[in-house]
Amino acid sequence: MKLKQISIFLENRKGRLWKALHILGQAKINIRALSIADTSEFGILRMIVPDPENAKKILEESNFVVKINDVIAVGVPDEPGGLDGILGVLNEADINVEYLYAFAEKQMEKAIVVLRTEDIDAGLKALEGAGVTVLSPEEVYSL
Repeated sequence: MKLKQISIFLENRKGRLWKALHILGQAKINIRALSIADTSEFGILRMIVPDPENAKKILEESNFVVKINDVIAVGVPDEPGGLDGILGVLNEADINVEYLYAFAEKQMEKAIVVLRTEDIDAGLKALEGAGVTVLSPEEVYSL
């Protein structure tokens, strides 16, 4: 199942990250996972939130540039080599991973990896076909 992720483009200057997170906090939007990548001029803050459309609207009202992308969330064995198995499935299917980020959840016996592939549908098909635990949006939002 596809999961919606918001990507926020941030100028690389003091206070921009704080402001984006402050806006979401004030709106009572809980962040389930996040990642930030930066260059000298800008950063991209990627987040999983329970209501991505509302988060996008609120951030855009404060002049942030926001996109919603499809990503895949998978349960990965929380042990050495767990991620290797997941990436091996995609490699065997000749599917490129653009980026990923992970987080651990105490309620599950697995780590959770959020990944973006060049072809989301092909990525989902390969992972599900290999018996990988693909999490639904509801499962991730409720963690």
